[in-house]
Amino acid sequence: MAPAEISGGRVPWSEHEASGVLAKADVQLIRFLYCDLSGVTRAKVVTRGLLADKEREGIGLTRAQMAINLLEELQPIPGMEPVGEVRMMPDPATFTVLPWDPRSGSVLCDLLDQDGKSWGPCPRSFLKSVLRRAERLGISVRVSIENEFYLAREKEGALVPIDHAPVYSSIGLDLSAAVMHDIVDGLEAQGIQVESAINEYGAGQEEIAVAPSSALEAADRQIKVRDTVRGVALSHGYLASFAPKPFPEEIGSGAHIHFSLWEGERNLLYDPAAPQLLSRRGRAFVGGILCHLRALTALTCPNYNSYRRLQPHAWASVYTAWGLDNREAALRVSSPFRGREERSFNLELKAADPSANPYLALGGLILSGLDGIEKDTDPGEGVAVDPADLSDAEREARGIRPLPKAMAEALDELEADDVLLPAMGELLARAYLGVRRSEERAFAEHDLDFEIRKSFYRF
Repeated sequence: MAPAEISGGRVPWSEHEASGVLAKADVQLIRFLYCDLSGVTRAKVVTRGLLADKEREGIGLTRAQMAINLLEELQPIPGMEPVGEVRMMPDPATFTVLPWDPRSGSVLCDLLDQDGKSWGPCPRSFLKSVLRRAERLGISVRVSIENEFYLAREKEGALVPIDHAPVYSSIGLDLSAAVMHDIVDGLEAQGIQVESAINEYGAGQEEIAVAPSSALEAADRQIKVRDTVRGVALSHGYLASFAPKPFPEEIGSGAHIHFSLWEGERNLLYDPAAPQLLSRRGRAFVGGILCHLRALTALTCPNYNSYRRLQPHAWASVYTAWGLDNREAALRVSSPFRGREERSFNLELKAADPSANPYLALGGLILSGLDGIEKDTDPGEGVAVDPADLSDAEREARGIRPLPKAMAEALDELEADDVLLPAMGELLARAYLGVRRSEERAFAEHDLDFEIRKSFYRF
């Protein structure tokens, strides 16, 4: 008989395989993690002896904590004052021992009201609600995220990349081999399968791609990936940054979201008889994303620094275009691999970066696509050229619009969106806009050096 479920679908820690992992480990401290509205992973820590109590009752967290912005400033958001508490409830399925700090473990949490029900501004709960909506349509979503990041060291008070190797080069792989091997080992020790680890275009820039999983697990893994890269890098004397553009003269860092839709063992995106192999339902999903993409960008490219990355001819996409293997389109149809065509067929959102809260980014992406399915939205013809090379008239004729050029513009689009904003719920939407607009105002008043310093360490 399956173990009894508690706290919204969790099994008790004592009946979960996590208890066996913990029993074999010399863990003293356990980090209870959540990702806030500014994309920062935050934690409270308990000793091992308190785990049984905290698994049952959670850890208290002031409601105001989710009203703190990237600059550590508390925002005056009604309903999120420093009065009253929610509970950080750990999900045993996410427990891992930290390879770079083996006396510590970490576990992802939902933020719930004291009665055990969902608290509106909990990003993880928001993604769960979106996935339940997909399930009602007979759809499960699988996701893999490719993270680009920079490795740097401090030199004479400045941050400098660890190398200046050519992209995809053997020498680049050699220069970062020691730290990258330890990062891969650290991820796989936590059950996260790595598919590729390469040196990217920028000086000191690397990329890690992990295997696909359920959308919720992919969001949880995104938190673990960022923590692991940073933790292992520190053990080598390096600093890792997932900021979208930590070095203004270098290429930006994306977090490319690969995703597919499934009904059992059937890939709902794949139709071998269709143009570009994309099924009618897949086309509608693409259409929905493109319709909402200007607003969605506020969730997937949410940082003030994000808009230094979103530039023409920078492999980041700046238009609401899609196409087969078009790496300058915001949405790429990835060509499948021979012999496993259906299994490998997926879509890639390139207009996303690692500063995003992954639960909000994935929730918004899926909501946009589901809206397209429900309305049978036609995405139009795919683009086989860099959309930046088309004339304004050609883009207008194809219905291709520019993405927001700045954080404020993206937030305006989100606030006006009639699908994404209502689905977030009143308090989450209000809190997100309040936190993000406070960041936009603060960064707009400062220079580039301030922006880089405040962004570099946060993600």
